[in-house]
Amino acid sequence: MSLNPALRDAAFRWIADDPDPAARAELQGVLARAMGGAPGALEELADRMAGPLAFGTAGLRGPVRAGPNGMNRAVVIRTTAGLAEWLRANGHTGTVFVGRDARHGSEDFCQAAAGVLAAAGFSVRVLPRPLPTPVLAFLVRKHNAVAGVQITASHNPPADNGYKLYLAGGGQIVPPADREIEAAVARVPAAISVETSADWLPVTDAEVDEYLERVSSLPKGTARDLRVVLTPMHGVGGQTAVEALRRAGFSDVRVVRSQAVPDPDFPTVAFPNPEEPGAADELLALAAQEDADLAIALDPDADRCALGVRGPDGTWRMLRGDETGVLLGSLVLSTVDRSAHPDPLVATTIVSSSLLGEIAKAQGARYAETLTGFKWLVRAGEGLVYAYEEALGHCVDPDAVTDKDGISAAVVACDLAATLKASGRTLLDALDQLSVEHGVHLTDQVSLRFTDLSRIGALMARLRQDPPDGFAHEDLLPEADVLRLTKDGVRVVVRPSGTEPKLKAYLEVVEPVADELAPARDRAAARLAELRTQVETLLS
Repeated sequence: MSLNPALRDAAFRWIADDPDPAARAELQGVLARAMGGAPGALEELADRMAGPLAFGTAGLRGPVRAGPNGMNRAVVIRTTAGLAEWLRANGHTGTVFVGRDARHGSEDFCQAAAGVLAAAGFSVRVLPRPLPTPVLAFLVRKHNAVAGVQITASHNPPADNGYKLYLAGGGQIVPPADREIEAAVARVPAAISVETSADWLPVTDAEVDEYLERVSSLPKGTARDLRVVLTPMHGVGGQTAVEALRRAGFSDVRVVRSQAVPDPDFPTVAFPNPEEPGAADELLALAAQEDADLAIALDPDADRCALGVRGPDGTWRMLRGDETGVLLGSLVLSTVDRSAHPDPLVATTIVSSSLLGEIAKAQGARYAETLTGFKWLVRAGEGLVYAYEEALGHCVDPDAVTDKDGISAAVVACDLAATLKASGRTLLDALDQLSVEHGVHLTDQVSLRFTDLSRIGALMARLRQDPPDGFAHEDLLPEADVLRLTKDGVRVVVRPSGTEPKLKAYLEVVEPVADELAPARDRAAARLAELRTQVETLLS
């Protein structure tokens, strides 16, 4: 296959318009190899030029590399210029906060975004160092900013970076704003001709302290006897989390030393996501070594939080997102200030456990389910006091941070664990109590990857036309292509992934507890295993 002239010319134009000399040289090298017929070079060039990056579930994400289909200075400049145009066109003028994590390129991209916004007439405030994403979300809301930009790829692989966008109120963008901003970006001229300015100011340490003070005030209990081990997973959450816990009164915190310092290469984990098998191995080893009461894993930008607990046999394991979600939700509902929130609302997503709904009903609270993603959860309705998604995202203080926040979740989890410890109980005991009261709720997930994307659509169509025997089926929010299959005590939610070429099925079984908990749990586990086999066969 030879190099298409249109692809060659597009690459030449991008190179000429890129303000970054290193990126120009990088793409020139790829183009030269493609023109010379080097193996794989043509495919690499086509992939790099296949952009632009589009706003997905949480902003832009892509590999750090030259070309429109990557994260680089030119892409950040043009994206920010489009954002500035969209903000002005909608009458939004004022302050914009810009922050970053510690990934490859983050400092450069942060300064590029700040410079474009400053030149466009906004009052730009830049976080003073790599800091957790929730700090930026908090500042946007606290100071009534018109927008916030965080340079981060959260828990993506080391090669990636991203551009997360918040609007007024501190929530992530939702349609149609995302498509409108993309349209504005398409109208932006070449990156090299976009005006920039250094007329921006740093966020002060006192303003960062506002976040720490808010988070450290969240515990409602008085117990503080708790030994905690924590990992920021080579990300930016470690120092902030330890300080927030210290201010909240939890001073016995031990950090996984090999993962304590931000490192964009994430050398000790294959994939820097607490959900991934093996990612928390060093954390759990330290928990056992230090005889800890609670283990906490943050993802690299600290917007997600996973908890590890010691089982009755002494071994440690990580809780599932649904387990942590119902524990924190139950605590928030039992301690919420009803004078400030007389009709509280809790929310989770359509693929999470239904147990939170039962807990809400028992505590006289409202309950809502939304599409996956915190941009929807924080918009679940008035009076929201808690939201979570099974992928380790928890929002325990939506009045302050209208997004998931791993640090505030960690503080509230320590409050719960310390309170339970003072009465001789554990988080697992609390989960058992919820099962006794509301039935055993067990969840699992089946995920199938496809190279032929048309097969995903065909499978969804077949499930609608010919659902498995005994299951009722309904379309949940048809525009999102989500199908729910139900029968007595069983639920399966099937949807295409929004970020990967996968079809995902989320499984739940509910088993009432008539007398003893252990037999009910065994029955639920057997039913879940049977359901998993059935769904794997159905989707294969």
